[in-house]
Amino acid sequence: MKLVTFQVSTPIGKFARVGALHHETIVDLNMAYTLMLADNQESQPHRLAGAEVPPTMKEFLEGGPSAMDKARKAFSHVTERQEPVQGPEGETIVYQADGVRLLAPIPNPPMMRDFIAFEDHIAATSKRRGQPIPPEWYKAPVYYKGNPLTIIGPQDELPWPLNTTKLDYELELACVIGRRGKDISVNEASQYIAGYTIMNDFSARDVQFQEMACRLGPAKGKDFATVLGPCLVTPDEIPDINQLTMIARINGEVWSEGRFGTIHWSFAQMIGHVSQGEAIYPGEVFGSGTVGGGCGLEMDRYLKPGDVVELEIQPIGILRTRVKEA
Repeated sequence: MKLVTFQVSTPIGKFARVGALHHETIVDLNMAYTLMLADNQESQPHRLAGAEVPPTMKEFLEGGPSAMDKARKAFSHVTERQEPVQGPEGETIVYQADGVRLLAPIPNPPMMRDFIAFEDHIAATSKRRGQPIPPEWYKAPVYYKGNPLTIIGPQDELPWPLNTTKLDYELELACVIGRRGKDISVNEASQYIAGYTIMNDFSARDVQFQEMACRLGPAKGKDFATVLGPCLVTPDEIPDINQLTMIARINGEVWSEGRFGTIHWSFAQMIGHVSQGEAIYPGEVFGSGTVGGGCGLEMDRYLKPGDVVELEIQPIGILRTRVKEA
């Protein structure tokens, strides 16, 4: 499935719901499951659906494989019908994708970790500083903790941040955790991945390097915004993750192109490392770090107000962000 968080407007306010893409439509998974229960003569379909296939992404992921399996069945229950469907009390189940607002797939992750896992990227950035790759980088996957409260989605604009003169994009793939676990072996780690999405870890490079000169950070130089989207693709939709092509375009011009298979530290190794001695939880985001050549820093080329940044990784889609005028 291609999972999304979408926002609907009602007379009593705006609500975020978890859905699945189906051609040009979005199926509300909680309402689809409610309908399936009602069709099976369940006496309290709304109440049971709220517990088993919750309506928001974080709570849905907390339901683990059981919620995912029920959602798949509900999705098929709706999409295999020929006639239009409604909920038991006339609720909307299927929305036109262009009639709702897409938010980040996981708008409120409990934790966000961003790794530096591509050797080509750390080699290029180290060279710009006149340094070799630190030998410690080869010993374990390293990461920083980002700000989960500044996640923005695929239809949001990015305000120009911090009076920076070196605003940069970063072309990344991210995995989202789907099960709680601790002390997870690398061989079992893939079972803890709910899906994959595109991640743009925007960076104010001048601010970032001023901070990191003090041997801490990054902090303000990155914490202002991270973009996720447009959807969360479940692992069964990606037969070979290493074959994924990663492309960045600025105003339609290709600035970066890479392949995920060039990564040095796999998501399984990241999960195995992080979970040693501490638990990981559903909804946590693990960013791969920038693919080799996947940012302006490597080219000494930076964004301007009004630029449109497009990151493309199929079959996930295109994550588009417009940088607002200063």
